Amino acid sequence: MPKKKILLKLSGEFLCSADSAIDIKRVFALAREVAVIRCQYQLGLVIGGGNIFRGRQMSKQKIVNPAAWHFVGMESTVVNALALKAAFDQLKTPAMVISAFDKHKVNPQKYFSQGVIVIFAAGTGRPFVTTDSGAVERALEIKADILLKGTKVDGVYSADPKKNPRAKKIARLSAEEYLKIKNASIFDQAAAILAAEKKLPIYIFKWGKDSLKKAIALKAQGTLIT
Repeated sequence: MPKKKILLKLSGEFLCSADSAIDIKRVFALAREVAVIRCQYQLGLVIGGGNIFRGRQMSKQKIVNPAAWHFVGMESTVVNALALKAAFDQLKTPAMVISAFDKHKVNPQKYFSQGVIVIFAAGTGRPFVTTDSGAVERALEIKADILLKGTKVDGVYSADPKKNPRAKKIARLSAEEYLKIKNASIFDQAAAILAAEKKLPIYIFKWGKDSLKKAIALKAQGTLIT
């Protein structure tokens, strides 16, 4: 039986600390968490670049070419991907980086079958597109069974829990229901629509120690968007 194929999307903010944009201890902690389950599943990984730079940071600035700053943000994801690759190498865990900027398209399928963790970088390679959209596109490209998004929040709520104490966490909902939640931002709405069209399930969960194993089993107390 073929192994379940998973695309894991994480924020670059998980790699930073108060002292460093890339905290080596956090890089290795993340790499170890992922490496533990490598033999059981085929794994793809998308890491954001928010710990270094986000293109949308420049949205309120008077700039001539905003797209250029989005490319800076995309390159930030490449830096994070290379840091993770270096950690996997030291842990003797096979991994490779595939960037959307690669001139020659690389087919990741053969690497999955060899047990290699494939780290996708640079999002879609296009400006004004979120890494959520990039993660969905990559998940569809590799025919992943599910897209897991590890965040600092434990799932989707009916409203912003910081502003509304009566907000309730939702364990399962459709993409249509998700889009009806006012100001829902835990997952990019355009990315959610694309995933729904292609019947790609999304599981949003709070990242923490041993949370990945639970998320794969849909038991991390998160939210499943179907």
